[in-house]
Amino acid sequence: MQLRNITYGVALTLMLGWLLWVGRPVVVPVIAALIAVYVLSTAAAAMAQVPVLGRLPDWVRRTLALGAFALGVVGLFVLVINNLAQVVSVLPRYETNIEALITRVASLAGIEDEPTWENVRQATFDQIDIRSLAAPALFSLQGLGTTLFLIVLYAAFFLAERGALARKVVIAAGGPAEGERTLGILARVNDRIGRYLLVKTIVNAILGAISYLLMLLLGIEFALFWAVLIAFLNYIPYIGSLLGVVFPVLLSVAQFGTLWMSGLVILALSAVQIFVGGYLEPRMMGRAFNLSPFAVLLALAVWSSLWGVAGAVLAVPMTASLVIVLAEIRATRPIAVMLSASGEV
Repeated sequence: MQLRNITYGVALTLMLGWLLWVGRPVVVPVIAALIAVYVLSTAAAAMAQVPVLGRLPDWVRRTLALGAFALGVVGLFVLVINNLAQVVSVLPRYETNIEALITRVASLAGIEDEPTWENVRQATFDQIDIRSLAAPALFSLQGLGTTLFLIVLYAAFFLAERGALARKVVIAAGGPAEGERTLGILARVNDRIGRYLLVKTIVNAILGAISYLLMLLLGIEFALFWAVLIAFLNYIPYIGSLLGVVFPVLLSVAQFGTLWMSGLVILALSAVQIFVGGYLEPRMMGRAFNLSPFAVLLALAVWSSLWGVAGAVLAVPMTASLVIVLAEIRATRPIAVMLSASGEV
């Protein structure tokens, strides 16, 4: 009997994984909208502590939060489009800087046949058909815009139907007792995930703001775009902060054509990441989510393989929700204990 249950469980997990992978275009915007609703609801509740906003009805505060979220999404999309157009205009200057850097490095290394930019370009970039990549790039931008629009639309409907959710849950559970138990589980999920996402969003905003000021002082072009990218990538555990530093450093190599400037950028941005990740975030986050480091890495590997970058961003909140649900089921409670950080679920 136990072996049969394990077999059924493994088969069900594989089928669900396949469905999640196949249905990625439909499922990802819905999940992202649900995660956004957690942040918006927690932010709307936090507005009650503000003297003026606290006097407004709940639905007004949620509407304000949704409006700010929609404006932020539109601003993000416009920022991406504008920066892509500006990058195209400065590419010739970047090519000149990289050529000069290659020449200097080759001269210092004592290479007789210096690998000039012409040779490097013929062996690399000239082998790439830009026209063949233009259509997929435009299609990707169109897909990004559609996904962002769907996220805002779904979030608006989720917020609008939130008031009737409790009544629907009680009816779907089959009675008041089971309904109250289900509502209790949902309340725990909402509280933990909402606090985690809100605090994480505030931390990422602080990280992006400090990074923007540093890059502005260092004279790095497209500083606002890189700051937004750093803040977004910090949602990805462990590797997100590393990726957030790599991209501005690579740009600094092409922009300035000097290695010492790139080293300065690495030191400055890494110092900010260490301060935020090692000091600020632990003190603000506390125990907002109770996951072991191994569970976080495993969730990151699984969800990123299913949904790519979107899965990596959503890995922690979805896994934390899963642990809470598993803890309420007697047969799966040991799994929740093993996935938790302290063993207390």
